[in-house]
Amino acid sequence: MPTQIETQRKSYPSDLSDAEWGLVESMVPKPKRVGRPVKYSRREILNAIVYVLRTGCSWRQLPHDLPPWLLVYLYFRAWRRDGTWDRIHEKLRGDLRVAEGKQRRASAGILDSQSVKTTGKGGSMGMTPARKSTAANALF
Repeated sequence: MPTQIETQRKSYPSDLSDAEWGLVESMVPKPKRVGRPVKYSRREILNAIVYVLRTGCSWRQLPHDLPPWLLVYLYFRAWRRDGTWDRIHEKLRGDLRVAEGKQRRASAGILDSQSVKTTGKGGSMGMTPARKSTAANALF
């Protein structure tokens, strides 16, 4: 159900296509029945979040034809806290793995020990103290 605001603006390259929206629509929380009437659709809010993520702009620099930055940020934060982003990520990753002919979930993980930098010594003994110059102290 597009709102009047949503139908008036030109689309951005970051906007979700109908197919992309169809994949995630069921996982995005529905508006509550109580309280203020909905002014922006969930799709439009998600379009604004994706705009920030793809362009790297700050929340306050959202274009004026998208929902207000504070509203978009509050939804982003609430969906992060309630696990919505994790559920979307799990579903999309699983769908991609199935499309590649793999099992939905990975059956093993790989750890690369060479990518972890460490020293032979551990703890506080592994750190060398700062050296003080005795020549500089002798002048005063």
